[in-house]
Amino acid sequence: MLRRIIEINEEKCNGCGACAAACHEGAIGMIDGKAKLLRDDYCDGLGDCLPTCPAGAITFVEREAAAYDDAAVQEHKKGKTLQQGQPLPCGCPGSNSKRIVREEACAVSGAANDSQPVSSRLSQWPVQIKLAPVNAPYFDGANLLVAADCTAYAYGDFHNKFIKNRITLIGCPKLDEGDYAEKLTEIIANNNIKSLTIVRMEVPCCGGIENAAKNALQNSGKFIPWQVVTISTDGKIVTI
Repeated sequence: MLRRIIEINEEKCNGCGACAAACHEGAIGMIDGKAKLLRDDYCDGLGDCLPTCPAGAITFVEREAAAYDDAAVQEHKKGKTLQQGQPLPCGCPGSNSKRIVREEACAVSGAANDSQPVSSRLSQWPVQIKLAPVNAPYFDGANLLVAADCTAYAYGDFHNKFIKNRITLIGCPKLDEGDYAEKLTEIIANNNIKSLTIVRMEVPCCGGIENAAKNALQNSGKFIPWQVVTISTDGKIVTI
């Protein structure tokens, strides 16, 4: 049948894998470092992948293609649940999903004692909202932190105050393409999330990440404790 479907320009593709992570149907995969449309019948033609591509390598075309097969997509999704440590569809080693187990240690503030290293409190990888797999095992029973990426640079004790005992997701609503609300909705709706903490900067553009997280919580149909913390540009907590 003649229908609208995506087309990927391999010459423009930079291999980042953002499109594969954004494709909920699993139509896109990474082969030899390039994004490929794996099956026509998995592509619904809606183009969730388009705004995530930083290289502009994805466009719509109208051509002969197999009809979208929702039943096949659902069956494919069942067999595609990501296990801990399994590579994400983007094929980038730096995006492999994993839990990080750390020995409990007394973290020392660098400001108080520069001779002592500050312990990381990060307990999972990846941390980018767009790269995190929706069904990662570490989301089960998690206290979720959704933070604007500048907050960790502005607030000196960010690891101990916010990352510790939470699963961390970060993004920048001003620089990243698209809205985080859909991805965050899936994560909250499909996992046993215990609480949600949103940390943003005081600058107006940072309202995007707050709104996305709030909309995701509302759209998920879940009722869980949540809070918004605002960090000033000089590194102080101004609201909590």
